[in-house]
Amino acid sequence: MAGDNLLYDVYERRLLAQLDRSKVPAHVGVILDGNRRWAKSLGVGAAHGHRRGADKIAEFLGWAENAGVEIVTLWLLSTDNLSRDPQELAPLLDIIASAVENLASARRWRLRIVGSVELLPQPVAQRLLAAVESTSAFEGMEVNVAVGYGGREEIAQAVRDALAEAAAQGRTLEEVARSLSVRDIAEHLYTKGQPDPDLLIRTSGEQRLSGFLLWQSVHSEYYFCEVNWPAFRHIDFLRALRDYAHRERRMGK
Repeated sequence: MAGDNLLYDVYERRLLAQLDRSKVPAHVGVILDGNRRWAKSLGVGAAHGHRRGADKIAEFLGWAENAGVEIVTLWLLSTDNLSRDPQELAPLLDIIASAVENLASARRWRLRIVGSVELLPQPVAQRLLAAVESTSAFEGMEVNVAVGYGGREEIAQAVRDALAEAAAQGRTLEEVARSLSVRDIAEHLYTKGQPDPDLLIRTSGEQRLSGFLLWQSVHSEYYFCEVNWPAFRHIDFLRALRDYAHRERRMGK
């Protein structure tokens, strides 16, 4: 065991030495996948996997902060997840709310909710919003917490908001149809005012986005990691950063 730890430490230091700080992504999105699979592999309940995954979040944010990442978007719960068995969903929502409260109490990061909070049970929504509000004056790394999030719904809501704004200005539907632009929609996304993600990481070996940041990820680099989220290590993150640094970003050109 001691030998394994020594080898890990040596490899970690090697990866850190190889890290090109000038090529660290400014905005990293993460799909925290594999909590249930990790729990199943140990023969324990799903709630144990969700708790272990929640415990990993602050550790990961520390890694990102130390690497020089400026914004992290964490997908904790999709709109599809809201249809899960209530016996699993209720404790999961409590775990998520507690995790966000713990992040806020660390007083290190500025939090933002990304998603349809109105779809959540009111007590959970209130806990999330209160935790986020308590970080509004912080100047640390920005952390978007995606809860009740769906990429298609985000785009649809952005279009609805853009149309409602135009209507409030007295513009007709025909006028809006002629002038509605990509920028108009982007200015009504959950992540408005933030740069699009440079790197999207998904754990657990699944190689799809499942609707995560559909609009914002058009030029993002993707990194799919075989490790389930609760077992995600610092070296796994450093490998993702190393892989990103070696890519040529053409931005569609």
